[in-house]
Amino acid sequence: MICSLLSVAQTREADRLAMEAGTPGAHLMQRSGESVAREVARRWTPRPVTVLCGPGNNGGDGFVVAIVLAEAGWPVRVALLGDIQALRGDAQYHAKRWHGPVEPLGPACIEEAELVIDAVFGAGLSRRVDMRVIDTLSFARRRAVPILAVDMPSGVTGDGGENWGATAAVCSVTFMRKKPGHLLLPGRDLCGEVVVADIGIPHALISSVALDTWENAPALWRGKLPQLQATANKYSRGHALLYGGYPMTGAARMAARAAARMGAGLTTIAVPQQAFAIYASALTSIMVQPLIKERDFARLLQDRRYSGFLIGPGAGVNEATRARALAILATGKPTVIDADAISVFASRPAELFEAILGPCVLTPHEGEFKRLFEPTGDKLSRARWAARSSGAVVVLKGADTVIAAPDGRAIINFNAPPTLATAGSGDVLGGLILGLLTQGMDAFPAAAAAVWVHGAAAADFGPGLLAEDLPDLAPSVLRRLEDRA
Repeated sequence: MICSLLSVAQTREADRLAMEAGTPGAHLMQRSGESVAREVARRWTPRPVTVLCGPGNNGGDGFVVAIVLAEAGWPVRVALLGDIQALRGDAQYHAKRWHGPVEPLGPACIEEAELVIDAVFGAGLSRRVDMRVIDTLSFARRRAVPILAVDMPSGVTGDGGENWGATAAVCSVTFMRKKPGHLLLPGRDLCGEVVVADIGIPHALISSVALDTWENAPALWRGKLPQLQATANKYSRGHALLYGGYPMTGAARMAARAAARMGAGLTTIAVPQQAFAIYASALTSIMVQPLIKERDFARLLQDRRYSGFLIGPGAGVNEATRARALAILATGKPTVIDADAISVFASRPAELFEAILGPCVLTPHEGEFKRLFEPTGDKLSRARWAARSSGAVVVLKGADTVIAAPDGRAIINFNAPPTLATAGSGDVLGGLILGLLTQGMDAFPAAAAAVWVHGAAAADFGPGLLAEDLPDLAPSVLRRLEDRA
């Protein structure tokens, strides 16, 4: 299943279209609250529960939860932030259906609670949470009372996963689709387990809302992976060329092995002459081309048999790296720009962007990203802006890697284990992307596929992972993808 994500605005639009098609908003709110109550009943036996309601539609969902649980025999207290008379529309309708007392929201309302339902603010919040909410939820945390959040924990932004004063929930029940904030940090760690509830809005209607963001999963790109043909040979599978630096040689060697393991028919590293013995002695199936004369690299780029390039890992932040990166980009062939080849353009990013003539993937971590781009905001917005500005697919790396295309599409990765926080893992990722580009895969799905394979390979290995382990783990991940196709 393709896992699309809905922004706050897209969620509201889907609600509007559903109501326009004949489903009253009060019914949608009823279904939302019922789905939360079902999840509560699935996880816990009846116990004293306090439902914290806010002044908007999220609070209306909370009133439905309270009604359903009370009718099922749960001891329920309801607390409201603000005045019940100030509620509007569907929220007011469901609040009037609650016949119990409504307390002011504060720590006192959860003194006897063994479960708290956080229905104060939903995904659309963009300001710091009221201190009464922070104090109340913090009190629950100190008492080790579990919190279940309706849509998002109050204080987590739905579009960016930013934290405006949230307290972590053990579970968040959202509706129709996940929001980007369920996957982006720090929101991801605050949401707990995310349950997506079906509230009866047809999939076709949801899909009509200009979807542009997805959770990374094989369904997005498996059908676009390079397919081996009976008539294939090493040349038809593509020839990858990397630049290998000196004296830092390990990064490029790992990237080259990753490209080969990802399926490139041939892989060559061009290296300074003084480094030739180091590379040649460490690599067998990877060809090593020494650069003896100044024009040797330019001559390599003129060879039409090369179908993909990577420069950056271990290349050095110097004028030679800048010149070689520009020369590679001038070919118009698929290119990965990583590591030092990003940093070398820190003082002149426009020069890099203007040189991008063909398919290009930039793979910065946060530090490298800041050397090229200035925008502030959440990670998804920054990656999108960078892709539009540069004309490249941008892979903004991290535990919540974002892959963004120049046309505005974006994919958020979710499968990267913490063991990937090890030196050289990013270099391997660059090689995995190169391996797919070299075989003719389009840049956006190639980047997404490589990021997912990277995470799955690390998860397969488990504790003690070294970056050099990753290339040899990729084939088993690819085999599983092939078996499930």
